[in-house]
Amino acid sequence: MPTALPPPAILADRQAQAKAWFESLRDRICAAFEGLEDALAGGPHAGLTAGRFERKEWDRPNHDGAEGGGGVMSVMKGRVFEKVGVNVSTVHGTFSPEFRGSITGAGEDGHFWASGISLVAHMRSPLVPAVHMNTRMLVTSQNWFGGGADLTPMFLEGVETEEDKADFHAALKAACDPYGADYYARFKEWCDRYFFLPHRNEPRGVGGIFYDQLDTGDWAADFAFTRAVGEAFLDAYPRIVARRMRQEWNAAQREHQLVRRGRYVEFNLLHDRGTLFGLKTGGNIEAILMSLPPEVKWP
Repeated sequence: MPTALPPPAILADRQAQAKAWFESLRDRICAAFEGLEDALAGGPHAGLTAGRFERKEWDRPNHDGAEGGGGVMSVMKGRVFEKVGVNVSTVHGTFSPEFRGSITGAGEDGHFWASGISLVAHMRSPLVPAVHMNTRMLVTSQNWFGGGADLTPMFLEGVETEEDKADFHAALKAACDPYGADYYARFKEWCDRYFFLPHRNEPRGVGGIFYDQLDTGDWAADFAFTRAVGEAFLDAYPRIVARRMRQEWNAAQREHQLVRRGRYVEFNLLHDRGTLFGLKTGGNIEAILMSLPPEVKWP
């Protein structure tokens, strides 16, 4: 059974806590990624200027307070990160009648509040995996958390891929285990199902975890778990990047990377529910499509 919403003052405090966490996580991730840009001392792009994030605020239409909110896009194009976006948003309003039926708890009147962080990184080196991470809190007539993280190496086989996959999954499992003995296995399987391209009958990458509608009845524990997912990502992914970013690569590997990026585009435009949510709630188009890579090829 879904948990009833708490009194308005308690709910408002929880919303403020979640919003502040997503923004602080954004700041720490951006700092870590800029640190990787500064640390590059070898490899094909060491001579380029170290990247820095550029931030851009956006607002949703506000009609007498019924619709509103907004967010901040943080985008960097550097010598390690060819393109990375770390977006945060906090929005509220009413879902359209045709969309509200697909959102838990929104069927009665369509009212919602949502706050979250969304990150996608496309790397210059084809030897450094791309990555996605997002976590969010959503309130309708119910309140829950969702999100996850998944890793997309350009080469799905090999010793390096297995090492990166093992590190990434170990960090996520360590985040899951204190909150539920079945969390990692359940959320890993959910991720494998979700980030699958049915039209190609292949996975997008090597997975991670994905969860949604998390409402155990203990809001503090659910929020703590969501924070743990963010901490696990911040621990694991920069370490993987640092391990790979100085390795030499060739033109054939770059060509393979550009083709593999096409799979990322196909998933996000055809299957990703976050993309659909943003478009259906009047989100900023640039922020929604931030996940698309700067350069891609189809054979």
